[in-house]
Amino acid sequence: MPIAVKDRGGAVALILASLSLLGTWPALLTLLERRDRLPQHTYLDYSITNLLAAVVIAVKFGQAGATRPGVPDFFTQLRQIQNNWPSVLVAMAGGSVLGLGILFSQYAWAFAGLSVTNIICSSMTVVVGTTINYFLDGRINRADVLFPGVACFLIAVFVGAAVHSSNARDDEQKLSMSDICRKNADIELSSDVSDEAKLLPDPEEPKDSEEDGYSASNKPKPGTAEYIIHVEGRRSIKVFGSHRLLGLSLVFLTGACSSLFSSAINLAINDQWHALRKGVPHLVLYTAFFYFSVSCFVLGFCVNVWFLYHPMAGVPASTIGAYARDWNGRHWALLAGLLCGFGNSFQFMGEQAAGYAAADAVQALPLVSTFWGVILFGEYRRSSRKTYLLLSAMLLKFVIAVAVLMASAGHRKAIDANAKFIVTRLNNT
Repeated sequence: MPIAVKDRGGAVALILASLSLLGTWPALLTLLERRDRLPQHTYLDYSITNLLAAVVIAVKFGQAGATRPGVPDFFTQLRQIQNNWPSVLVAMAGGSVLGLGILFSQYAWAFAGLSVTNIICSSMTVVVGTTINYFLDGRINRADVLFPGVACFLIAVFVGAAVHSSNARDDEQKLSMSDICRKNADIELSSDVSDEAKLLPDPEEPKDSEEDGYSASNKPKPGTAEYIIHVEGRRSIKVFGSHRLLGLSLVFLTGACSSLFSSAINLAINDQWHALRKGVPHLVLYTAFFYFSVSCFVLGFCVNVWFLYHPMAGVPASTIGAYARDWNGRHWALLAGLLCGFGNSFQFMGEQAAGYAAADAVQALPLVSTFWGVILFGEYRRSSRKTYLLLSAMLLKFVIAVAVLMASAGHRKAIDANAKFIVTRLNNT
């Protein structure tokens, strides 16, 4: 019999573990992009181990124990596809939209930054997906607690957009004041740089008397114009000269694609639309997650192979042979796929116990991503006071939102298939 988590404590533990894993793997892909690895190569590596994680979870947990009536194991359900194909299609549709979301997110991270991209996408996922899951789950979550949390995520969408806009102005202001930028004709700034932006002083910036001892060979400090130019020179996706609306457009496109996958898994497992014939067992979590991951892998793999020869966003073209020979940072991309695969599986396991609406608290993963963004990539370093205030407000909303959504967790009542059949026969009689 497949393993199922039934108590709220176990569900919360799984959700927290999922939050940590799902907040970390985007940082690994961003790190590779900033080290000049092509996003097509990175995604292909990522998709392989992401599928591998789904297979391991399905076989390890979905095949454990003996099969009982109404709760088939993983391999049994694979052989029943002629009966449960409607649920399989729903699970695969969820994997497809998530695959597109991850595909676009690679470019959104480059243009809008890791923190803002994940915050807006996660907020859209919660606002749309949690509302749908609340009604699909038979309202097992407390509405008076759940929807204030959803409102916090909705506010975070607008605050996140303001943070991106403010931080972009800060960067443009730094570049407009940089001697390197003035001398480099290849660097193009947008025309709406604010001359009134007041940046926080750099406590480590050399004073006039110290400038003579500053060597160009010194490593640029995060948050400086030199650092921004240094990153731009190394990365595979060039962002200088692009309008800030391009980044926000990619972010919202990513969020739109990613906001429906949780609801699709919910429908595939619980069949609230009664697409299956009577007597056909519902998909167990691990079978649905397997089909979900297969669909995500197939779509992502095919699209990225096409992107190898027809790249977007100014990324250089490549070939299958070049991808096979590219071992630069491959271990990080493979690790990112494992983290994402196990993170998604832990999220879905927690959702079955606590309710899909409450488990969407895992979308507070930008709290983790923001930490990695500041530590690894120097995001928001030496920015304006306005940017710091907006960033603090955005993170505060996320802390409140995740606490409220987890507090709304309900208890999913298990229904034995045989008992349900007997009650149905009695009612018919």
